[in-house]
Amino acid sequence: MTKPSSSPSTEGQCPARSFNEFVAMLALCMSLVALSIDTILPAMQDIGREFSVPGENTQQFIITALFAGLSLGQLIVGPLSDRLGRKVTIFYGLGLFVIGSLLCIVASDFNLFLAARFIQGMGAAAPRVLVIAIVRDRYEGRVMAKVISYVMGIFICLPAIAPTIGQAFLMVAPWRGIFVLLMAIAAVIFVWLFLRLDETLHEEDRRPFTLLSLWQGIKTVCTNRMTLCYMVSAGFIFGAFMGYLNSSQQIFQSYYDLGDKFPLYFGATAAAIGAAFFTNAQLVERYGMRAVIVTALIAMAIAGGIFGLYEIIVHGQVPLPAFMIYMLISAFCMGMLFGNFNALAMVPMGHIAGMASAVIGCVSLVIAAGFGALIGQMFDNSLTPVTAGFFGLSLASLVMMYFAEKGTENAS
Repeated sequence: MTKPSSSPSTEGQCPARSFNEFVAMLALCMSLVALSIDTILPAMQDIGREFSVPGENTQQFIITALFAGLSLGQLIVGPLSDRLGRKVTIFYGLGLFVIGSLLCIVASDFNLFLAARFIQGMGAAAPRVLVIAIVRDRYEGRVMAKVISYVMGIFICLPAIAPTIGQAFLMVAPWRGIFVLLMAIAAVIFVWLFLRLDETLHEEDRRPFTLLSLWQGIKTVCTNRMTLCYMVSAGFIFGAFMGYLNSSQQIFQSYYDLGDKFPLYFGATAAAIGAAFFTNAQLVERYGMRAVIVTALIAMAIAGGIFGLYEIIVHGQVPLPAFMIYMLISAFCMGMLFGNFNALAMVPMGHIAGMASAVIGCVSLVIAAGFGALIGQMFDNSLTPVTAGFFGLSLASLVMMYFAEKGTENAS
């Protein structure tokens, strides 16, 4: 039997010195994962050449390895944080992230490099997953969705310029210098949290960390229809995005031959996601999370269908402006979905926020990594796999949402 946690507080009881600082702090925590991916994108060809990686599609495992570590890490840090508290668990994760980054720098072959990326991902899991738990400790319902949208809206601004940062590093230093930057960012997060964030999980709300408690948490999450369906939906949508992420360097640098302009175009799609997060923060208070999700999914599916037909008409010779218009629309729709899917999945899970956040994050990421790898490995110097991924997975998410809401009444 789990003990209910204390009731979430209002914005006036923010665990940081100010609400704005709280949002910025958590945004930087979440950004560590995105920065670990996006700063590396311009360097993937250099890494592949140094380690004699056969084929550009194989280079995509540089991203997949980090997500694999992130998936496993979430299952550990979530329940661990329910026992030790949020802050100290994040500190352990940051330490592991630094170790993984050091191993990336000294790796002598591609397999060792991928293992180091896996460790890096396990460490990054702590700041990534516990941001959601920290927010759930203090907020609920639409206010929680609004806070998460603000956090994600800010955090996406950093990844929007991350490929440019990575490209700039490559002009003055080898690709290993990027991992030095990532370690410096981890150090900044550590100091900021240590000095300015109060622990959000009270002693009386802490739970023992045992295999039985982990199993009970997984069972609680997976047997709640609403949480399960929104968790799977989040995996579908993130899977479509990961398919694009895995293929983005090849699309912009190989298919469109943009060279060092790649960060500019990739950043534009990331900025569209950020703009959507800020927009979503306003819309969810007025219309509710479910109305926003349905509208965004339908828009994404329609855009994917139209663009797919256009690809057929032009025999796959899609001009760059047409692709960018489609990607900006799709990216904006994705930005309206990420925070809402997570918030709705967490609604029934307030009594086990850390555990639930870990399980939801792990399962949705495993689903996303599977679809993302499938879409990425299908890249054949055409846009069809990415387009089909967005179209098919948005429809699948609509189906899952129908089952989540079937027979329920709500006002969220």
